[in-house]
This record gives sequence, C-alpha cells and structure tokens, in this order.
Amino acid sequence: MTPLGPAVLALLLAAAAGTAAAVPFERTLEHKGIRFHVSSANDAAVNTLRIVPSGLAESNAPIERTVDGTVTGADVADLDADGSPEIYVYATSAGSGSYGTLVAYAASKRRALALIHLAPVTANKAAAAGYMGHDTFAISRNALVQRFPVYRDGDANAKPSGGTRELHYRLVADGAAWRLRLERIVER
Repeated sequence: MTPLGPAVLALLLAAAAGTAAAVPFERTLEHKGIRFHVSSANDAAVNTLRIVPSGLAESNAPIERTVDGTVTGADVADLDADGSPEIYVYATSAGSGSYGTLVAYAASKRRALALIHLAPVTANKAAAAGYMGHDTFAISRNALVQRFPVYRDGDANAKPSGGTRELHYRLVADGAAWRLRLERIVER
C-alpha cells in the first residue's frame, strides 16, 4: 500500500468531518514577455487575491484585492490585440448562489497595470432576466465569455429550467481606463 501525501490526507480528513478543505490557488501565466503570478489562500469565505506582475516597464508592484469567495481560475490574453496582455482572475462566492466575480487588469502599453471594469449582470435588463448566479468565465475567440444557467419563475436554486446564457464581452479603452463592453447575448 502506498502512503498518502499530506494534501490527500487533509482532503480525506475534511471529507470525513463534513467540511471542505481549503485549496489554495497559485498559478503563473505569461504572455508576450509579461508574467503574472496569481495566488490566493482560499481558506475563508472572503479571501485575498495577490497578483505579482513582472516585465512591465514602469511598475511591477504587487496588487492585493479582497474577493468574495475563492479564486477558481485565471487566464492571460490580449483581447484588444494591442500587444499588451491582460490578466483575468475568476472567483466564486460561497453559498448556494455561487456568484462569479471577475478581477482583471490590463498591462497598459506594457508599462503598468490598469484596472478593467466589468459592469454587473444586473446592469443590463436582457442579460439579467433569470440570473441567479452559478457563473463561469472563460476567454474564447478574443472575447471574455460569462456563462450561467437561466432560472424561470418558480425554479429551485438547484434546478434551473431556462437553458444557459452566454454574455460575450470585448475589451475597450474608456479614456484612461479599460472596460469590458457587452457585445452579444447567446441563449442555449
């Protein structure tokens, strides 16, 4: 019999106790010579996300942000094809809604990081109809895609019956800032 490693043993003990074990998030992503080290302890309902860039011309200062929930993924891309990458970090809140959150930064002109704004789903009436969380995010074909189940009146949280909605966003400059603009809504 092979001995169990400490991480496997911690997961088994947590499962036996009926609790979820903390699974830290740590990943290094690189695009066009700019690197992002993304980490979170993921040990509470609210966590600290840390992004450490390297390769920027003016500032490689670490960024720390509080996120509601746990960090579940990260992608690096150049959605606006300007030669400067962006970092997209995804978090999921605790609780039955499992609401998704995006934390994103653009490496503006490869000099320093600038926050990318994403309006909440509820800011668009068509997008928000039937929205109750359970979001996922992904980069697909030069767009950020937010996907979630659609709930009809009377649906239980665990039983959405309205299919799936995808929100496709494009990265656009907004003065000195950046934002993700909703380009299309796809019903599946």
